[in-house]
Amino acid sequence: MKLMTSKYSEPSISIALLLLRVIAGSSMLMNHGLKKIMNFNAMLSKGFADPFHIGTKASLSLTIFAEFFCAGLIVIGLLTRLASIPLIIAMVVALFFAHGGELFGEGEAAGLF
Repeated sequence: MKLMTSKYSEPSISIALLLLRVIAGSSMLMNHGLKKIMNFNAMLSKGFADPFHIGTKASLSLTIFAEFFCAGLIVIGLLTRLASIPLIIAMVVALFFAHGGELFGEGEAAGLF
């Protein structure tokens, strides 16, 4: 039975990695980055988290850079390893600072990303 075999082919691994990269990157880009770009002034006036004490505008700008531009680079497959570093930092900060480390509560999306 070919379905129960543990052998794999290189094209199937490549397609699976492509789908994972495109789905995760576009999900981050559309659900998080685009919302922050569209509501930039509203988020600043409401008060955005400033964990590194560089100012709320700079923190929001760096978060937008990570969630929109770096996610876009991951979707198109350009500098994926380098572009994933700001995303990892942004999601760790979101999980532990903004959501209080609740992995199975409010911070579930940050933990999954």
